[in-house]
Amino acid sequence: MLHDPAQLDLMFQALADPARRQMVDRLSRGPASVSQLAEPLAMSLSAVVQHLNLLEASGLVRTQKVGRVRTCQIEPQALRSAEHWINERRLSWERRLDRLGDFLAQTKDES
Repeated sequence: MLHDPAQLDLMFQALADPARRQMVDRLSRGPASVSQLAEPLAMSLSAVVQHLNLLEASGLVRTQKVGRVRTCQIEPQALRSAEHWINERRLSWERRLDRLGDFLAQTKDES
């Protein structure tokens, strides 16, 4: 799990960009080369590499270069960490809203 707030910030920053989310979506179906990731995007290979560098720094993606081909794949644990963080916030708010609902119901019954 992610316990480092700076790493979590970097992950959400990486996911804030539509092109990077599209790359993550593509990689969730399996590994791909940089060229394969660039194909559906309207950007140069160097721009795709810059996006990949941020995805890699965030921990969402791992790359490996074999010869001239750089292959990318998703890091599922990083996505699970983000999901865990979001679920913790969701549960906290659900408990608060449940308490508010109980309070309002009690107040209504008393009036």
